Amino acid sequence: MTVYSDHANRGKVQILATYQGPAGVTSATVTSVEDLALAAPIVGALNRISACATVPVSVWDDRRGRFDEYPADHLAALTDRDARPSLLTGTHSLWYEHAMVFLHRALADLDTAAAAAPPPVRTAIGAELAAEARALRDELAEHREGVEPPESGERRSWEFEAPFVVIDETVSGLGQRSRDALTELDRGLDQTEREQAVADLRLLLDAYLRCSNDEAQLLLDGFEISDDPDDGYHLNIQAPMPGGKWERTGWNVELCRWVPDDDGASGEPVLHCALPDPPSVPDLVSLLNHSNGRADVLAGWAETPVGEALAGTSLAVTNRYE
Repeated sequence: MTVYSDHANRGKVQILATYQGPAGVTSATVTSVEDLALAAPIVGALNRISACATVPVSVWDDRRGRFDEYPADHLAALTDRDARPSLLTGTHSLWYEHAMVFLHRALADLDTAAAAAPPPVRTAIGAELAAEARALRDELAEHREGVEPPESGERRSWEFEAPFVVIDETVSGLGQRSRDALTELDRGLDQTEREQAVADLRLLLDAYLRCSNDEAQLLLDGFEISDDPDDGYHLNIQAPMPGGKWERTGWNVELCRWVPDDDGASGEPVLHCALPDPPSVPDLVSLLNHSNGRADVLAGWAETPVGEALAGTSLAVTNRYE
């Protein structure tokens, strides 16, 4: 429910928190640091934390054909480090657990960014997270239970379906389109199927977040990561589809060739690597780091015969389609 920014002032850089208050949009100084190189990653992590904490409690969960609310248990992790592991163990729903992975990552990134700052700055950041969590709890108590917020302190206002946060590519999946895609995949799953789908999604997200391939794209509607240089070949890492949809029940890597057609181009499979269930994150990260958006690497892999590993990886080709 807060937007963070930096502002140069008298030789230092202020980190500002901006939110909706009783008097309208209000900005307050969280802390000051020596330079932008220190401020920027702190501001970025704070914005991601605010978005990942706020958006899930600002939208309806309509998977069951009715309007339910998403949990707010994750707010504990903003102030309690011991609560952070729980962000990666829930099975509520595909979209909610997806948001929790990104919240966990943002909190870890804030720790890394703040480690270079002096103790007073870290204390101020901790106080800001506590203020954010407390304000959002107060607003939720009024919205869900009719409990009036306390009068003391500067109130941060929150509006359901209109969270005051920054949503960009750094918090992939919080927008309407991705939420709809994961909600649709979630419909009709029983608890066992949902637990497996959440585990597969976390593995996919882990590989995506750890790789250094800036060209990798997370395609939530297809439960896959794609590396597509737009030049000849493209690589897809595919998790099992929830509930066995599309008859895709296992992990696999496919290399496809773009073939021109009346609609522009379509992907034609070249080879396929069936993966263990589940594969290891290091193997997937290594694959993405080797491909790295390079058309020449994908073209070289396209020549790999059945039984041999893609060059530079441990993943063996199990089928060819030529």
